Amino acid sequence: MNYQLEVCIDNIESLPLAIAGGATRIELCSSLSLGGLTPNAGLIKQAVQSSYVPVYVMIRPRQGDFLYDCDDIEIMAEDIRTAAKYGAQGIVLGLLDKDGHIDMPHAIRLIKLAHELSLGVTFHRAFDQCKNPEQALEDVIALGCERILTSGLQATALDGADYLAKLNQQANGRIAIMAGAGVAADNVAQIVNTSRIEEIHLSGKASRKSKMHYIASDAKMGNHDIDDFAIPVTSSEKIRSVSKVLNSL
Repeated sequence: MNYQLEVCIDNIESLPLAIAGGATRIELCSSLSLGGLTPNAGLIKQAVQSSYVPVYVMIRPRQGDFLYDCDDIEIMAEDIRTAAKYGAQGIVLGLLDKDGHIDMPHAIRLIKLAHELSLGVTFHRAFDQCKNPEQALEDVIALGCERILTSGLQATALDGADYLAKLNQQANGRIAIMAGAGVAADNVAQIVNTSRIEEIHLSGKASRKSKMHYIASDAKMGNHDIDDFAIPVTSSEKIRSVSKVLNSL
């Protein structure tokens, strides 16, 4: 079977590492530690120019929930235009209303804009926080999205594998179900065999030490629990290990 292996990255250093590991599509973000936010224009431009696999840009203007007001929607619309301007192949978004349903009025507007700009659309894991997933699946299909990224409403895709199978059966080829959250070489076969899905999403997170010679000991740029001199990067080996398992199935 021809599996799709999407890797999410939040810096340009990780791009060739993800592709070398076997990524067939890139989800481009900033701040993966916050679940992924919209990357800046410079990163979008550089990534698209440097990648020979499709690049899908995260459209998420802030951390937190997926209930967006009119100002948020205007920002998201402009970010979609920026993604198209620099040649991205698609975008990734998710919107919910205050009652946990898909925010159809705002989603229709943003996805219509994306389609007018020839961008594909992935609906992200906001889906895992919806109130009625069966109805949400039908709503996302009606929106014209290509796929839904989901953990099967559980903390990890392995925990949600049975529900992923249920969603995949309901989708019946009308939309792709892509499994994400906690995917690794030691569980991807079980996730795929249980759910019968064909698309996998992971980050392959690792880090490297700073190349700085001088390391400041006291000043912190943000959260005191975060090491400013540990650079988050994608591990080619982690991605390659998952790709190897998929290719053996």
